[in-house]
Amino acid sequence: MPEQMAIDDKPRCNWAGSDPTYLAYHDNEWGRPVTADKRLFEKLCLEGFQSGLSWLTILRKRDRFREVFLGFEIDKVAKMTEADVERLLTDAGIIRHRGKIVSTINNAKRALEIQQEFGSLAAYVWRFEPKPEHRPAQINHEALVAMPHTEASHALSKDLRKRGFSFVGPTTCYAFMQAMGLVNDHVEGCFCRSEVEAERAALKRPG
Repeated sequence: MPEQMAIDDKPRCNWAGSDPTYLAYHDNEWGRPVTADKRLFEKLCLEGFQSGLSWLTILRKRDRFREVFLGFEIDKVAKMTEADVERLLTDAGIIRHRGKIVSTINNAKRALEIQQEFGSLAAYVWRFEPKPEHRPAQINHEALVAMPHTEASHALSKDLRKRGFSFVGPTTCYAFMQAMGLVNDHVEGCFCRSEVEAERAALKRPG
C-alpha cells in the first residue's frame, strides 16, 4: 500500500519518502511518458551513473550533470574528448567515475547512430514498450519487488549493448523504462497512478 505523506496527506508510492526533492520527482516526473530525445538520453546516462548509488544522490547532482554534459544535447556530448574526461574527473559536483563518464560520451555517439536509423531515439526506445498482457494484473509493492527487470528490459538491454552502449544492464534499463513512462509502476492507490495512465492513454507513440 502507498504511504500517506504528512506533508499533504496524498497517498504515494512508499519509495517517495519525505525529502522534498524526491517528492517532487515522484509527483511530477517519474512514470510520466517522455518522447524527447534529450530527456531520454539524459535519463539513460544518469541511470548508468546511479548504479551502486541512490537515485536521490543523482537528483541532487542533476543540475551540475546537465551543466557539464552540455544539457545532454546528444550531438554535443558525442564531440566531447579525453580532455573533457580528465576535466570532469576533477569536478566534485558529479560522480567522478571514469568509466561512466567515458560511457556517456560513447553512448552519445551510439545514440546518434540510432537517430540516423530510426529518425529519433524516442522512436527506437518506444519499440520496447511491453504489451499490456505482459504486465502484472496489479501493481503493488510485492509485484515491484519481484520485478527488478523484465523481458522487455532484457530485450532493450541486449539490443543497446549490441549497438555498443555500455552501463545498460537489464535492471538499469527497467529503471529507465519505469521513469520514462514506458510502463506505469506507480502502485495502486498512489495519486499519480491515474494521472500517468491518462497521459499514457493520450500519448502518440513516436515512430
